[in-house]
Amino acid sequence: MTKITDHEKAKRLARTILSDIALYNQPKIEKGIKNDNLFELLDEDLQKGRELYRSRVAPEIADNTNYFNHAVVDILVMKGGKVESSIW
Repeated sequence: MTKITDHEKAKRLARTILSDIALYNQPKIEKGIKNDNLFELLDEDLQKGRELYRSRVAPEIADNTNYFNHAVVDILVMKGGKVESSIW
């Protein structure tokens, strides 16, 4: 399988992976934001997502950009802003 070498496609893949994680883990996300332990609760899912991303994206992009991390913030954290929490 040819690895993704286009930056826009790499960004899209990262957002797709994080959207799937968010879709299947909504209760964990809400609990994690409320209790300020989101990354602990989603550690296994995020590791698997990152592995999938790295397996599909060329190393020169995966190693030198933060597209996956940006997607984590955009998809999990920013959209979770409506959840009541002491962290905001």
